[in-house]
Amino acid sequence: MTPFGEAMRDLRRRKGASQKEMAAAIGVSPAYLSALEHGKRGAPSFDFLQRVAGYFNVIWDEADELFRIARISDPRVVLDTSGLPAGHTAFANRLSERIRDLPEEAIEAMEDILEKATFPDNDRG
Repeated sequence: MTPFGEAMRDLRRRKGASQKEMAAAIGVSPAYLSALEHGKRGAPSFDFLQRVAGYFNVIWDEADELFRIARISDPRVVLDTSGLPAGHTAFANRLSERIRDLPEEAIEAMEDILEKATFPDNDRG
């Protein structure tokens, strides 16, 4: 499952809508919604995201968060390390080989490292 798939499923369940009902309302197939929820499709289009936000009547801040989540939800990630030091390429390849075996705590620790490296003054605790 992707972060977007999980968020969309949560929104749909809170609304009490089935995939079939939601699909009909926003003009896609239930199979497409299922594939998105299960992480078997790439990041959705901007048009699709707008229809989802409208369907759930989300406010602008929530819509922005939904769009952000969609941007980080493509299950087929490609890393281009050309021009970077050899260690970067080695790390990217090792991560791709082992990501399925990493415990959630390791992923969270790496997320914290990335957040602090991106925003060094961030005080996330």
